[in-house]
Amino acid sequence: MFSLRVLSQRSLQILVQHQRCHLASVAKRPLGVSGQWPVRYLVALLGTGGGILTGGMLWESSMHAAVTAVNEEGADGEVATQDNKEENAPEQPKKRKGPGFRDRKVIEYENRIRAYSTPDKIFRYFATLKMVTDTGDEIFMTPEDFVRSITPDEKQPEGLGLDQFKKIDPRKFKASASKHAWDEDSIFYVLGDCGLVSFTDYMFLLTVLSTPERHFEIAFRLFDLNGDGEVQVDEFQQVTDVIRAQTATGKRHRDRVTTGNVIGKIPHSSLTTYFFGEDLKKKLTIAEFLAFHRKLRKDLLKLEFDKFGPVDGRIQERKLAKFLIVHAGLPQQKRSRMIKRVKKKFAEDPQGITFEEMEALQKFLSNVNDINTALSFYHVAGADIDPDTFKHVSKMVGGADLSQRVVDVIYTLFDENDDGNLSHRELISVLKHRQQRGLDKSKELGLSRIMEAMWKCAKKTKSGYFQ
Repeated sequence: MFSLRVLSQRSLQILVQHQRCHLASVAKRPLGVSGQWPVRYLVALLGTGGGILTGGMLWESSMHAAVTAVNEEGADGEVATQDNKEENAPEQPKKRKGPGFRDRKVIEYENRIRAYSTPDKIFRYFATLKMVTDTGDEIFMTPEDFVRSITPDEKQPEGLGLDQFKKIDPRKFKASASKHAWDEDSIFYVLGDCGLVSFTDYMFLLTVLSTPERHFEIAFRLFDLNGDGEVQVDEFQQVTDVIRAQTATGKRHRDRVTTGNVIGKIPHSSLTTYFFGEDLKKKLTIAEFLAFHRKLRKDLLKLEFDKFGPVDGRIQERKLAKFLIVHAGLPQQKRSRMIKRVKKKFAEDPQGITFEEMEALQKFLSNVNDINTALSFYHVAGADIDPDTFKHVSKMVGGADLSQRVVDVIYTLFDENDDGNLSHRELISVLKHRQQRGLDKSKELGLSRIMEAMWKCAKKTKSGYFQ
């Protein structure tokens, strides 16, 4: 529009200059016989005048168009500017989903704390509450804190970290700190202090989760001195001490007097009160303890299920895939590829997974060692482990009636070449870590394990040399 207006003005100037030059040249020429200018000069004069008139009209028209456009731009300036930006601006790259750079680094740091730090430091990092009393302060975890402390890639809330807590008054703290609505038979519901977990309870829960039921049953029978099928509080403490010493978490534990995270000979905690009463005179049977074991796993499973954000009581298939491999320690690229494969498989028919299906899967995981033995028999016999075989073994050996949807998710997740068969070794390895929640992994650093292996090798070599 600006260029049109400038062009019209320039055309008018050229026409006017041309007229002056032409008239000057005509004036210098001699007149004709009749004393008048020749006819062709008159025609040229008229043509020049017409050009000037035409140029003027074009100039006026361009000015009127410019004024009209300016008025329209003043009225619709924002819309025109936005449209121009949308047309000329390059396409913006899509924002990357998931945590940003800072959050990823924090998550990696917290994963290293879970993997290699002492139980005392893990507890002080992921606990969020400090109860202030006249006799002293004590640190507590909520049930959500406990799950977050043993689940990789779960970021601690902002402003809370190592020795950073929310202070609470026990006289005013009457409502449950947990945002979860527990059933009356839930472990966290029956615990005192609104379901809060102390350090002693934390260590006991880790011991329970990292130990199969069968091991506890054997230990109960060994320490049941009178053979009545019941144990007293001191006998139960011996059972837990022996089993804790065999776990990876127990091997890393050291009593910290400075922080107050100390396990006494007979610790007075919410769980000991739950088992043996206020006066610690009650006896505990193996059946009651195994029921507690299963109930604890169910409560934690419910927490994880609700964390995935179920819609109409169902979670997405890719959330189940993440649930299965979260403790496997797989490389990030492989884990993303596996979850993406599940997401693509069920994108057109997303039925979802119910909590009842998750409970059946939990029962399958509880018997994963027996199922591994049965699947190895199929492998030795040369038989393929197809979905029907897998489902049959799960029901007959593990007592778990897995739904077809759950079996399809497992096969999509672990069947790399999509041939309908599984390598049961990798599958069972991942599922064992899932069942133990990664608590069976050694918390020692790699260098210390290498030095320990070298020391053992040197001792064996030395003894053989002298023999």
